[in-house]
Amino acid sequence: MPHRPLARALAVLVALFTAALGAVLVPGTAQAAAVNYVALGDSYSSGVGAGPYDLSCLRSQKSYAPLWAAAHGVTSFNFRACGGAVTADVLNDQVSALSASTTLVTITIGGNDAGFVNVITSCRFGSTSTCTNAVNTAKAFATSTLAGRLDATYAAIRNRAPNARLIVLGYPRLFETTSCGWLAMSTYKRTILNEAADVLASVTASRARAAGATFADTRSYFAGHGVCAGDPWINDISGIIEAYHPDADGYRYGYLPALNAITG
Repeated sequence: MPHRPLARALAVLVALFTAALGAVLVPGTAQAAAVNYVALGDSYSSGVGAGPYDLSCLRSQKSYAPLWAAAHGVTSFNFRACGGAVTADVLNDQVSALSASTTLVTITIGGNDAGFVNVITSCRFGSTSTCTNAVNTAKAFATSTLAGRLDATYAAIRNRAPNARLIVLGYPRLFETTSCGWLAMSTYKRTILNEAADVLASVTASRARAAGATFADTRSYFAGHGVCAGDPWINDISGIIEAYHPDADGYRYGYLPALNAITG
């Protein structure tokens, strides 16, 4: 039987070729990595402004997190972001959703700690000096107390999800500073509110980098689409709960592309 070694060699080659062909025809079938995604944070992650909502945390399926999860066919998705959340709420109520099997975490947090609602209310309905004082107080808080709170929050996420990629998304500037009608906030108020957003973005980016996280800056994605724009992606005061939050377009065309730019 002189041809048996040759026959065996040909059989091995055929098996190898078949396996390789299968890998080409069905790419990544065996190697596809599980994506276990947990979305944490406040109203800018829960989707306030987009509606409709669940009854507990004002979560909307039109927010960037469920949109990203659906588009990427994730293995699991846990939507824990909650409207009105501060860093303490993330620590007490949200990080429990994380584990060593979590592979992706996104979060927006810090705006409510810095008094977002009070600042907006003071500027929308108060005098120029009242607005200025509220903005300056929030900026001072962001550069001092908030930095430590963010450090503690990101550290807790790292501790609970040591194998996850952490992406921290920032807040957009809320306003365009062009002419906006006599019922709108003054250009000065809108300008200093945007400056406060810049300070918050700077602090958040710095603390995210210190924690080894990736910061997704959303400001450029919303440029030209703030309140007073011809095509705004930020709600004005038409809805009390939704005021000064992104609408559905803001989450789909502002936040989602900012996240996709990082994740691919």
